[in-house]
Amino acid sequence: MSARWGSLPRMKQIDLFLMSDAAMREVIDMLDLDQLSMPVPAEWSRKPEPTLRDILAAHAYDEAWIPDVLAGKSKADGDRWTGDLLGDDPVTSYDELNDIAIEAMMSDKLTPEQIVHFQYGDYPLSEGLLHVSMYRAFQAWSVAHLVGLDYQLPDALVDMLWDQLVPRAEEFRSYGAFLPEVTVPEGSSKEVRLLGIAGYYVP
Repeated sequence: MSARWGSLPRMKQIDLFLMSDAAMREVIDMLDLDQLSMPVPAEWSRKPEPTLRDILAAHAYDEAWIPDVLAGKSKADGDRWTGDLLGDDPVTSYDELNDIAIEAMMSDKLTPEQIVHFQYGDYPLSEGLLHVSMYRAFQAWSVAHLVGLDYQLPDALVDMLWDQLVPRAEEFRSYGAFLPEVTVPEGSSKEVRLLGIAGYYVP
């Protein structure tokens, strides 16, 4: 396949999204309903006094929008995903939206050059996938750490994120996608060093 997705072959760029998305889902599927009322750091959400359910709702909304984003739609075309997307069974509701998003991502009609419309700007899909992938991966680790899960990002995902993100760390930091770098313990794993560079590591 001759098409290129950024600096990665097409299918590997899609794989980066799928691996990050799977990491987020794995963590969500390990949550107990009573944990959803836990408070989360204020910087995780624009809502006052956010809870873990608010974060899950934001991810459900993000997953719901994936097929529309891949189809070239934006908020200007209307927002059909208002209201409560989680209902009485939040994890199952999220999983159902995630299944639909994954199916859309597997379309053979996607091209690296097509433009996707995010709230903060328009990007080629190759770049857009990187944005949504880092969001999912770092949030997966952060949520797992918050609730005390024994969870590490898969090595293959860490390697792909490292190759794509570390060379552009200061660029992403200037956008606010990365936080101030955190010093990690000497001898830390590649995962922890990645989280430190991105500013997401919490001991």
